[in-house]
Amino acid sequence: MSDTPARLLALLSLLQTSREWPGSELAERLEVSPRTVRRDIDRLRELGYPVQATMGAMGGYRLVAGKAMPPLLLDDEEAVAIAVGLRMAAGPVDGMEEASVRALAKLEQVLPSRLRQRVGALGAATVSMAAANGPNVDPQNLAVLAWAAANRERLRFDYQANDGSRTGRLVEPYRLVAGGRRWYLLAYDNDRDDWRIFRVDRLSAPRPTGVRVALREPPEPDAAAFVTRKMYSLVPTYEVRTTLRLPAEEVIQRLGAAPGDVRPVDEHSCELHGHADTLEWLAARLLMLGCEFEVHEPPELLEYLRAAGARAVRAAGFRRRAGTVRRA
Repeated sequence: MSDTPARLLALLSLLQTSREWPGSELAERLEVSPRTVRRDIDRLRELGYPVQATMGAMGGYRLVAGKAMPPLLLDDEEAVAIAVGLRMAAGPVDGMEEASVRALAKLEQVLPSRLRQRVGALGAATVSMAAANGPNVDPQNLAVLAWAAANRERLRFDYQANDGSRTGRLVEPYRLVAGGRRWYLLAYDNDRDDWRIFRVDRLSAPRPTGVRVALREPPEPDAAAFVTRKMYSLVPTYEVRTTLRLPAEEVIQRLGAAPGDVRPVDEHSCELHGHADTLEWLAARLLMLGCEFEVHEPPELLEYLRAAGARAVRAAGFRRRAGTVRRA
């Protein structure tokens, strides 16, 4: 990046994130030499920006709080992303909805007209699906966890397990993962010498220790995918085998099943094999096919269908008496 003013603005924008930047990484981002980065850091200091440098393998540059902080610098994509995020923010974080409205009003006042129009159009065309009720989390806790993760700092907190027991934890936070109405913290648990997933709403009194550590190799590159897979692994899984009175091709198309899960029996019926973690969802999908079917396993699905069938009969206005079904 040969344009010095543009490069300084880009450097300042990077330093405004809550992390410490090694000089080599800044040089790579800006496509300049480490020596140029050092000169640009000196220029920012001369302009009054409080850039702090730390030495050693864990060192780097960061923008620290001072009496006169620089104005917030955002490019077009960042400004739109923040505005859209604020419009959609609400729900599981205490006080987030009201705070988001206030922050959005302040942001829109300083947006250029072209960006204000884009944000307004997105806001007018976008609505949120109502989420189910769930536990709220403390925004201050989220901020402490995010800061510790960004700065690779060990953290202590109190945690309540599923059975209600409470323990103290010493962890190295890696990522916060938002999943619907819940937030999860993926962190390395120092006492258990393994990676753990913590529900943030069950976490209290997070306390930074001041000890910075090298970044550990995460269990998977994609933290969200790892947390999702782990959550599903904790849910009961049922092995399903049922005979459907429909051609195999139609079942594959209507259920979206993998061809390997459907075996033709004849031209009018097939056998479905697979796995499901929710009996309600599976029963509903089978019933919505509108065909006759026979469940071979699991037995839990048979029990669920019997109970659901009895409720359906009662809802339709029938009563069972002496082995017969009579209209009420």
